[in-house]
Amino acid sequence: MTAYPALATTTVRYQHVDADGVRVFYREAGSPDAPVILLLHGFPSSSHMYRDLIPLLATRYRVIAPDLPGFGFTEVPAERNYHYSFDNLAVTAGAFVEALGLNRYALYVFDYGAPVGLRLAVAHPERVTALVSQNGNAYLEGLGDAWEPIRNYWQTPSAANREIIRHAVLNLEGVRYQYVHGVSHPEVIAPESYTLDVLLMQRPGNDDIQLDLFLDYANNLKLYPDFQAFFKKTQVPTLVIWGKHDPFFIPPGAAAYARDNANAVVEMLDTGHFALETHADYIGQRIIEVLGDAIV
Repeated sequence: MTAYPALATTTVRYQHVDADGVRVFYREAGSPDAPVILLLHGFPSSSHMYRDLIPLLATRYRVIAPDLPGFGFTEVPAERNYHYSFDNLAVTAGAFVEALGLNRYALYVFDYGAPVGLRLAVAHPERVTALVSQNGNAYLEGLGDAWEPIRNYWQTPSAANREIIRHAVLNLEGVRYQYVHGVSHPEVIAPESYTLDVLLMQRPGNDDIQLDLFLDYANNLKLYPDFQAFFKKTQVPTLVIWGKHDPFFIPPGAAAYARDNANAVVEMLDTGHFALETHADYIGQRIIEVLGDAIV
């Protein structure tokens, strides 16, 4: 495995690029000649969730982590009239990949990043060298009971059910829960993580963006067979590394990857949904150990 020490692990560049009519913010580190790892975040976070992992990987890889529309520091002009759906998030992510000229990359997907990244993989399987799924679901059995209020919203997308989700999730208490639930020592969770998420979510109109995406998430389930067909056909080298106390994406969803892909290594961690908040060092180490030869 070649190391690229010229750009040290602490060198992270914070940049924007225009893609799909959107000013996409992204974090980048590592040599421009190194193999690429594309990190796709989940709700309610942004590329900020990868702040500890990026330096760990940057001496070996070119690490790129964008903020999806509606999240982080990506800017969507009002005149763009952006419709917030997972199909459109994937279109923007695909345009971002094209804007950066990324022809081959490993994917690290988490939460919302899974249906976005796996859409990219289905569209261009030849580009994906390896896959890391960290609580990135692609199986019906991976959806936990915590989805019940959102399932009700899918079934009956009324104003009342929309308000239930708004008041339960889109606030500091609801966001902090996603970070600390299932963590043995919640005092190790940096408060700036969930506080930044909430601050950015409080921008005018953003709560309705999030509620639109919650409603549209039901359409991801319809694509699970396509995602699973990608796993079966490509047998892409895969590390499934999962916080086993995640109430949203539960362990059966992790185990299911091995059913379709003989090259999937599945590991359960004693933590919650945001496993990088407690296990970034270990996850970075396992990416290199399990997938190092595949990411080229």
